Amino acid sequence: MFIITTMRGIDLHPMNYFFLAGAFFAFHLLLAYTVDLISLHLAFIICSLVSMFLVISYLRLVVRIRFAAIEAGLAQFVYLVLFSYAFFFKGLTGLTITIGAIVTLFVVMQMTGRIRWSEKFAEQKQPVRTL
Repeated sequence: MFIITTMRGIDLHPMNYFFLAGAFFAFHLLLAYTVDLISLHLAFIICSLVSMFLVISYLRLVVRIRFAAIEAGLAQFVYLVLFSYAFFFKGLTGLTITIGAIVTLFVVMQMTGRIRWSEKFAEQKQPVRTL
């Protein structure tokens, strides 16, 4: 999310990231308690929808609906839902997550290769006050 917002010039405050992390964590917390009551697959679907709803409905207020639904929603679907679903592939979980991580690294490197990070994060020089 940080890379996407940096590339798009979207200024999110650390509190925004805190709430997004809480929405991601809601998936795991809710899943831990619902799997005892309903089937694992149904619990997984419900928890995915709840977590994605939290993220998208929050970011539509913070940024805009297009960013919330497309960039953030897609990122959450890939990195929370699909990565978590990898645990259903018996014996292939580690390989699935590793391949996903390598593909992600490649995509992010290609998208950010021309960014001059020192310019992107240059500190604004504040005038020095003298007494």
